[in-house]
Amino acid sequence: MKKLLNLLLLTMFSVVFFGCDEDEPDTTPTSLQFTTAQQNNMTVVSGSTEQNFTMKAGTTYMLKGFVYVKEGATLTIEPGTVIKGDKATKGTLIIERGGKIMANGTAANPIVFTSAQPAGQRSAGDWGGIIILGKAPVNAGASAKIEGGVDRNFGGTDVADNSGVLKYVRIEFPGIAFQPDNEINGLTLGGVGAGTTIDYVQVSYSGDDSFEWFGGTVNAKHLIAYKTVDDMFDTDLGYTGKLQYLIGISDPNVADASGSNGFESDNDGDGTTATPITAPTYSNVTLFGPLGASATPNANFKRALHLRRNNRTKLHNSIVMGFPVGLLLDGSATETNATNNDFRIQNTIIAAPSGKALTLASGSTFDINTWYNATAKGNAVLDDASSLNINGAYNATPGFVKASTTVEPSFTGLDSFFDQVDYVGAFGATDWTAGWANFDPKATAY
Repeated sequence: MKKLLNLLLLTMFSVVFFGCDEDEPDTTPTSLQFTTAQQNNMTVVSGSTEQNFTMKAGTTYMLKGFVYVKEGATLTIEPGTVIKGDKATKGTLIIERGGKIMANGTAANPIVFTSAQPAGQRSAGDWGGIIILGKAPVNAGASAKIEGGVDRNFGGTDVADNSGVLKYVRIEFPGIAFQPDNEINGLTLGGVGAGTTIDYVQVSYSGDDSFEWFGGTVNAKHLIAYKTVDDMFDTDLGYTGKLQYLIGISDPNVADASGSNGFESDNDGDGTTATPITAPTYSNVTLFGPLGASATPNANFKRALHLRRNNRTKLHNSIVMGFPVGLLLDGSATETNATNNDFRIQNTIIAAPSGKALTLASGSTFDINTWYNATAKGNAVLDDASSLNINGAYNATPGFVKASTTVEPSFTGLDSFFDQVDYVGAFGATDWTAGWANFDPKATAY
C-alpha cells in the first residue's frame, strides 16, 4: 500500500511539473526575425525583425524589399560593413518608431550602403535608401505616415528620442519615386529625436532628395549631398534641429522635373501655422550649384535656397553659389517671419547671376534687398563666384579649401552645439571629407 501511494504521488508530481504529454507543442509566442539566405556570396536580408541583429564586417549583405527593424529591436552594423540594395525589389532599410540602428563606422572603415549593380552599371535610384522614424514632435499629427509607400507612423512628444547612431556612413545610388510627391530619399528622417547621433554621412547619386527631415529634433554635422537628382537638403513638417558643416555638389547634367534646389523648406504642404513650425538652424554650409561646372546645365535646376510655406529657417556663416537663382523667399508668411526675425540669413554669401541672387514670388512687394543687406546681418551678394577660389569642389576628385572672402563669421545667438570656427562656408584649413568619403562610387569595386 505504501509503495502504491508513493507511485501515485510521483505521477502527480510529473504531471504538474513536466506535463502529461511530452509531445505537446510549445505555444510560447516567437518574435519576428529577419529572413536570411545566401546568394552570390552575399547574405540576403528580408522581412522584419523584433530581435536584435548584427551585420558583421567581412560579410556583404543585400537588402531585399522593404526591411523593417521594429520597435524594441536594434540593428548593429560593424565598421567597414558593405550593405547593398536590391534593385528589382527596391531594397530599403526602415528603422521603425522605437527601433534603433547602431551604424558607428570610422574614418578608416566607413559603413557603406550601395547599389547591388556591378561597377560601371550603377545609377541613381538603384535601391530605396534608409528611413529612420522616431518619436519626436512633428506638425502632422499623431497618425502621420512616412512617404514612399512605407506604411509606418512617425512622430510623438519625446524631443530627446534616440533612434541610434549613423556615423561615417555612405549611402550611394538610393532614392526612388514610389509615386509623384511620394518618394524614398537617400536618408529620410521622420520625427527623429535629438538623442540620435548623425555625423559624417554622405549621400551620393540619390534619385530623389539626398537628405529630408520630416519634423523631429535630431541634430547633425558633416553631411555631404553629392550629385543628387532632386534637392540636396529638404526640411518639412516642423523640423527644428541644428546642422553644421554641410556641402552639396550638383551634377550639371542631372536635375528633377519638379525643380532641383539646394535647400527646400516648408512648414507643411499648405504653409499652415501647424506647430512646431519648421525652423532648422544651419551654420557653415556650402552649396555648389551646376553653373560652376557648366554654362548650360540642365534646365530643371532652380534655386540654391527655396524657402517657402511659412518656414522659419535660420542660416548662418554659409556660402551658396552656382545656381540659376540664389534665394527665393517665397510667400507672405515667410516674409512675415523674416520681418519678425524668426526667419533669418546672417554672415552668408549668395553668389548668383546678376539680378538673380535675391528673388521673391511673383507679385510680392517685400523689400528683400534692404532686409538681406542690412549692415548688422553681415551678408554679401556676389555676381562672380570664382572670386571665392573654391571651384575645386567641382573637380572629379573634389578639393575643399577655405573660401577667399571678407565676410566674417558670427556665432551670436547660436548655442554650444555649434563649433565656433573662424570661417564661413563648410571648410577651413581641414578637409573633413578626407579618408571616408567617396566621390567615385560608380567605379568602386565592392
